[in-house]
Formats: sequence, structure tokens, C-alpha cells
Amino acid sequence: MLSARKLLAVSLCLSAQHTFALSTGDIAFTALNTDEDGWAIVALAELAADSTIYFTDSNWGGAAFSSAEGFHTWSIGAAAISAGSVIRFSQIDQAGRAASIGTLTSSGSRALSSTAETVYAYLGTAANSPTTFLAAVSSEANAAATIALAAAGLQAGVNAVILPASTDFAEYTGPRSGEADFAAYRLLVNAASNWTGFTDGDHASAQPDLAAFSVSVSPVPEVSGGWMMLAGLALVAARLRR
Repeated sequence: MLSARKLLAVSLCLSAQHTFALSTGDIAFTALNTDEDGWAIVALAELAADSTIYFTDSNWGGAAFSSAEGFHTWSIGAAAISAGSVIRFSQIDQAGRAASIGTLTSSGSRALSSTAETVYAYLGTAANSPTTFLAAVSSEANAAATIALAAAGLQAGVNAVILPASTDFAEYTGPRSGEADFAAYRLLVNAASNWTGFTDGDHASAQPDLAAFSVSVSPVPEVSGGWMMLAGLALVAARLRR
């Protein structure tokens, strides 16, 4: 006969099966504004409640950040963020910096350079200790940007985008509907040809498009961990009655 302790272990294992960590490409940048000092991203997978994503424009050398620039900690908050949602990060160099969802705290030199910049999004044990690079956007010269992305295990057109050098403001202007699943937007959003931008002028007041992305066919609803746990307990209970 299974003990209460074993029943609890079974339920925990069943619920844990439906806890997924983010992977490279599960978010993508949709805007960069070096005049305002901000950016926007789209969630291409659900972002779990109470999770943290980091951003930085410090140089990544493959083993450590080699420059003391801005580090930003984004706390998503108590509610999960649905795939397709677009989140804006604004005025990150100001005391009033904000994220349109969740909270943003920053340290270091926070201003973005309008000459050449690469901004990374990543998971980590701390802001300066990345474990998984999720995405990036770069306005460095193509050769330098390619090297910077490769050091982080990223590739332009796949999970990162390289914009024209010295971009002041640019945003994704491609399709936001019509794809069968959210993962299909990765190549679209990371293709520089689907972006519109400017390399001169003052665009500090430019507002990025925050319209959500959608899919043409609703995905099959995922069975929640709670329901799986109950189903597992019912199965175990049925066996005990035999």
C-alpha cells in the first residue's frame, strides 16, 4: 500500500512535469529606441508568474561581461504573461524607468548609445551571471554585431536581429497575425527586412507598436499541472482500492 508520503511525491512529480523553463528564442525584441533609451519585446511563449528576465547592453565575451554598462532586472509579477503579448521598457536611464508589465530595476550606466549598441535579454542567477541568452538586438556594424551575438550563442535572423549601424529608433513592422503558432514569428521578428527605422533625427518621443501577436489556429489547451495532479491522485487511489 502506498503511504501518504508516497502519494505526495507522486502529486509533486506530476505537477512538476508542466513547469517549463524559457529557451532561446522564446522572446524577441520588437523595438529599440536609443534616443529615448528603451525597447520592446514580444513573448513567443508564456512567461511564468514571478519569474525574472535580465537585460544589459554590456559586452559579452563568452565567459563574462567585459564592460560595466547597464544591468536591468525585470520582475514579471504575480500573473503569467500570455504568448503574443508585447511589453515596453521605457526611459531606462531615468528614475521613472518603467516596464508596461511588471517592474524594472536598474544599475550601472543605463543610457543606450546611438552609435553602436547590443542589448541582450537573458536568464541568470544574477544580472551579471547569465545562464541562457534568450534574444538580442544590435545596432553595431554588421561584423561586430555578428561577433557579439555569436559569443552569446545567438544568430541574426534566428533569435536576434541586427539593425543598421547607429540606429536611433527602429521597430518591427511585419505581420502580427496569421501564423499557426507563436514560434513561427521568430524568423519574422528577427529579420531586419521586417523592421522600419531611422539613423538620424530625434526620436525620443517615438512610441513603439504594442499590438499583441496572434495565431490563426488556437492551440490545443494545455492541461494544467493542478488537473494532472488530481488525475494522478485519482489513479493512485483507484489502485489502492484494488
